[in-house]
Amino acid sequence: MKRTRQNIRRAIRNKAALSRMKTLVRKVRTSKAKDDATKALRMAVKYMDEIAARGVIHRNRASNQKSKLTKFVNTLKGEEKAT
Repeated sequence: MKRTRQNIRRAIRNKAALSRMKTLVRKVRTSKAKDDATKALRMAVKYMDEIAARGVIHRNRASNQKSKLTKFVNTLKGEEKAT
């Protein structure tokens, strides 16, 4: 019974962490200006490293996500500002 309670608590915690990660990734993807995207990328990368260290996601998944997002940010133009 105790193990079931622990699993439920952990599942809720992990779901919240994954939801926050997806939100941070979405922020990076929807950014129009490179400045905003870079700031959002920094936050997303930091958070992905944290949850990978806790074992919520695999470290390779975090690495792949960070790589894809970095490539995306590098394709953005520098001077545009989001309206």
